[in-house]
Amino acid sequence: MSDLRITPAPDEPRSADDFFRDGDAPVDSLLWWQLDRHEALLAAQRALFGGEAAWVRLRVWVFLELMALPAARLTRDELNRHFHHVREDALETVLKRLRDAALLHWEASTQTYAITPLAQSIVGMLQPLTADTTGPDDDLAALLAGVAGAHQLGLLEPQQLNMLQAQLARLREEFADAMASGSEFELRRANARFVRAIALVERASDAVKAIIEQAQASGHARLERLARELAGAQAGLLVMASQFNRALQQADRQRVTLGSTGVTTTDLRQWLQRVPDLAALLGEALSTGVQPALVGAQELVDGAEAEFERDRPRPADVAGLPAAQAAPDGRLEVLSLPAELGALQRLLDGWTAEGLGTQPVEPAVLGGSYASAAYRAQLLPLLGDPQAHHLKGAAGDMARQPWRVQWSAEQGPVDDEAVAWMSRGELTKESVKEQGE
Repeated sequence: MSDLRITPAPDEPRSADDFFRDGDAPVDSLLWWQLDRHEALLAAQRALFGGEAAWVRLRVWVFLELMALPAARLTRDELNRHFHHVREDALETVLKRLRDAALLHWEASTQTYAITPLAQSIVGMLQPLTADTTGPDDDLAALLAGVAGAHQLGLLEPQQLNMLQAQLARLREEFADAMASGSEFELRRANARFVRAIALVERASDAVKAIIEQAQASGHARLERLARELAGAQAGLLVMASQFNRALQQADRQRVTLGSTGVTTTDLRQWLQRVPDLAALLGEALSTGVQPALVGAQELVDGAEAEFERDRPRPADVAGLPAAQAAPDGRLEVLSLPAELGALQRLLDGWTAEGLGTQPVEPAVLGGSYASAAYRAQLLPLLGDPQAHHLKGAAGDMARQPWRVQWSAEQGPVDDEAVAWMSRGELTKESVKEQGE
């Protein structure tokens, strides 16, 4: 007989890296790295919870019973007496699974079983299964207890604070949705959990303060930041208490009392919710057909026809193309440059034609109003500007002028109607060689 080989399907991932797009695990994720470190814990949980539901329940029950036995080492006869109501083959199968998962250690020399450290780590995760009752607030209570206990033992991890803060955020969103619904029953259904959550948060406030102080003293910046964010989430949940109470009071005010009986709409709705068959309350009412009675049928028909005629869209009239029209005469209007620019150009060109040398700056700037003088003063730095030297138009003509302005730090009065005081300066003419350079 040939060997039987089982190979995975082509589209079935063979490793965790096959689940990711680039074929690489997220190395920048701290949580993924921590899960990779605790592969033994994951394997032990797979051994406990893998398979059919009946086998899972049996394995978990046997494992928890073993962890509750006070003896450090157990013989097989002691196990048989303790689990006397379990069939021998089923008990052997469960014990073998626990040995393969390294949750039980078989010592061949002494013929005894011993609990492994891995099993002691797993039993802490299964504590919620041993609780007497399971309420809607057990998740928050377990997280708060884990954070407070880990802090007391010095084993607190940042991931625990992250999970607790995420749970508080989910609770806050849940309570906000209940308030936004405006439903009295939604508010009262969430009120019991809200009161319990507020009580748990208030009890854990001292522990969060102690975590912040200890993180400051030890210099653990990340732990301190997460603890402060957790304190902010707790404060937000406590602030919501007044809003929740107002929403409940508003729902109470909207309750209506039916007559003088003292029965409210809330009582009526609760009673209707407890009725197993609402259709039975109608009795024979549904067996009688409803016949509409029309009064003035002809008038109704006429009114309907008028409405149809009024709302019916009219077809568009067929129209030809419009007659040809002569295009109107148009003019292209070009913005003219300020007159001061042209006047300054003519003044400089006149000085150049006369062969004059250095000239004071006042004649080129003053004249007219203060605004005109300020505009001409702003134009003078354009003289000799290398960036505007190759431009076309008035700006390029100003940059190509042989004149250069040199302002002085001295100031003094001037004889002008619009300007009383200005800086001293000179306009110097450069040679052709200097301009080329």
